Amino acid sequence: MTQQFNNQLFAFTKQFTDSAFKAQSLALKGLETVAELQLKAFEEQAKVSAEFVAEALETRDINSLRGLWEKGASLNRDNAERTVAVSQEILAVTQKTAESLNALVQEQRQAANDAVTAPVAAAKKAAAK
Repeated sequence: MTQQFNNQLFAFTKQFTDSAFKAQSLALKGLETVAELQLKAFEEQAKVSAEFVAEALETRDINSLRGLWEKGASLNRDNAERTVAVSQEILAVTQKTAESLNALVQEQRQAANDAVTAPVAAAKKAAAK
């Protein structure tokens, strides 16, 4: 009896640690993707901003300043659009990760239900004979 209990406990523990490892790897993969998206967006924004600052430092007359003003407004609009696009991508990655974790939880729940009902069904079958 004790051996059977130990075997079931060991199997449950193994299943739980496997699921926890899968959940951790899913979460880390999602986190890595989000960090990569944010880093790319930051690099692009820094590059464009540095170009703008370099051009601003070269401004010498009023006409150049007007052109710079228009370019600054365009730069702000582009940065806002890029931020929205990256935010949407991050939201999609987060949603996909959550769905994957939910599927993993459902698998774990089903496996636990099967592990509980299998011995009960075997006991009923043995009692019927």
